[in-house]
Amino acid sequence: MSRIFGEIRQNGYVVRDIHAAMRHWIDVIGVGPWFYTERFPFRDFVFRGEPSDPHVSIALANSGPLQVELIQQTNDAPSMFKDFIDRGHEGLQHVAYWPKDIDALVNPLLKQGYAIGQTAQVGQLGRFVYLETEAHPGTVIEVSHLTATRQAAFDKVREASEGWDGSDPVREISL
Repeated sequence: MSRIFGEIRQNGYVVRDIHAAMRHWIDVIGVGPWFYTERFPFRDFVFRGEPSDPHVSIALANSGPLQVELIQQTNDAPSMFKDFIDRGHEGLQHVAYWPKDIDALVNPLLKQGYAIGQTAQVGQLGRFVYLETEAHPGTVIEVSHLTATRQAAFDKVREASEGWDGSDPVREISL
């Protein structure tokens, strides 16, 4: 457990082909079911201080208490996802923490020198902040506000994974 952030709740993988990535996790690793949305509903997306409009497909599944997120950006709008792929990477891009009070965690970090790489609102789920912490691939830190709506949505994903028998492996969701 992180002495700064608490428990890692999610590993986020940026991929070039989200459908192939889901198939790999389903067929090779046995993780699912996946909850997929073709266009994640970002509002007020800001990348390094400038507005942006990345079009992103997202898939979520759990392996025990750890949520796995697959992310594929489908346009060229500036984002940390696009930067990751443009640098030739694919795979683990971030670890995420879910505090109930996002400002109580993020504001002191900003005073200590952490910088915001990107931030946005996501539908009714609440705000997230990606901190500029990538010293090597996979070390970005995401902090997502654990609102009641986000908790309910993520509980649904986790509960579906418990005892999953392999049926209905990809399920459409709207957020």
